[in-house]
Amino acid sequence: MSEHNPQPRVLLLTTASSYRLPAFLEAAERLAIAALVAEDTPAALARETASRLGLDFAAEERAIARIVALAQAAPLAAVIAVDDSGSLLAARASAALGLPHNTPGSAEAARDKHLMRRLFAADGVPSPAFRLCSTGEDLAALGATQRYPCVVKPLRLNGSRGVIRADTPEQFVAAAQRLARLLDRVEGRPGPHQFLVEDFIPGCEVALEGLIDRGKLQVLALFDKPDPLDGPFFEETIYVTPSRLPADTQAAIAAVAARAAAAVGLVRGPLHAELRVSPSGPVMVELAGRTIGGLCSRTLRFGTDAPLEELILRQATGLPVSGLRRTGQAGGVMMIPIPGAGILREVRGLAAARAVPGIEDVTITAPRNYPLVPLPEGDAYLGFIFARGERPEQVEAALRVAHAHLAFDVLPAIPLVGSSSG
Repeated sequence: MSEHNPQPRVLLLTTASSYRLPAFLEAAERLAIAALVAEDTPAALARETASRLGLDFAAEERAIARIVALAQAAPLAAVIAVDDSGSLLAARASAALGLPHNTPGSAEAARDKHLMRRLFAADGVPSPAFRLCSTGEDLAALGATQRYPCVVKPLRLNGSRGVIRADTPEQFVAAAQRLARLLDRVEGRPGPHQFLVEDFIPGCEVALEGLIDRGKLQVLALFDKPDPLDGPFFEETIYVTPSRLPADTQAAIAAVAARAAAAVGLVRGPLHAELRVSPSGPVMVELAGRTIGGLCSRTLRFGTDAPLEELILRQATGLPVSGLRRTGQAGGVMMIPIPGAGILREVRGLAAARAVPGIEDVTITAPRNYPLVPLPEGDAYLGFIFARGERPEQVEAALRVAHAHLAFDVLPAIPLVGSSSG
């Protein structure tokens, strides 16, 4: 790089458990962008290097001061949240540095499901009827006045964690109590905790991946979710693109997603949106100002074989963004569901699964001897299966056949003698 065109420098905000970081680092290297990584870590535990530092995202003022100091030492072209956890810090740090970004208010709304729902309702975006509740209320009384079926969900957890369907008052009370125990552990304190209750929306579910530029949404891909997501838990499995829905339905989905992003106030950067296609049309479930979760972005390539993360980095650093059309064959991914709680000892059948026609790779992300926790308490998958084919139905079939070849040896978790759950 010359003096007049210095190498762009970006700060990537992430967590220790992130699946997404390697893809961003690879895209940065391909674009000759210098990537500095800030991991959400308490200061006392941080192990820093020249390209990696620890930031306590919860200590926001100190974190922003550290980011500003970094930018003063060497300018930053962008602060990018790789995961939901860093989205609000990225917005506030970008505001402090005068960098283009979504406002802190929109970043907050994209994380808080209650605030998001209120903005959807105020702007007339089709979304479920909802009410804010607390685990400290009389749950039996709440359940007696609730419309069924409904969905109980936490305000901030993602990946369907803590999301439970209830069809009766008794199921509502059990779901709220289960969520309360989860939030006690996650937040590190006993309740009460606020939570959301929404009407259950029937219909198939889709995921939309987009890029917003100056408030205008460009749809990059629309994924079908062929497995029904009807509860009681909502573990996602297969994503396949391009969508097999009629063109007019796809256009309606894109229009609702654009209205939802505008209602929240997102004006630039990635958009990941989840919608239900109900009998009356598309309904917003929720959205996030980030890319698709896990390793799922591997299914997407644009222009001259550019990954999704390259488009995000190009826009964030002011590099030209072109070739937004998805290229290649139909693609899909299966997030391998956890078969049950316990300790993972072995995954068998990998060679046979990888040999299925159309399968590109099978990646097991859960290490051996790792404790497995299924939904609604868990927050991870066993791994991912990737496939390509001429048509979406071929991709879906390949994913199902490959998964059928896999067998999982899981030992039940045995508590230590004398241990206490607290």
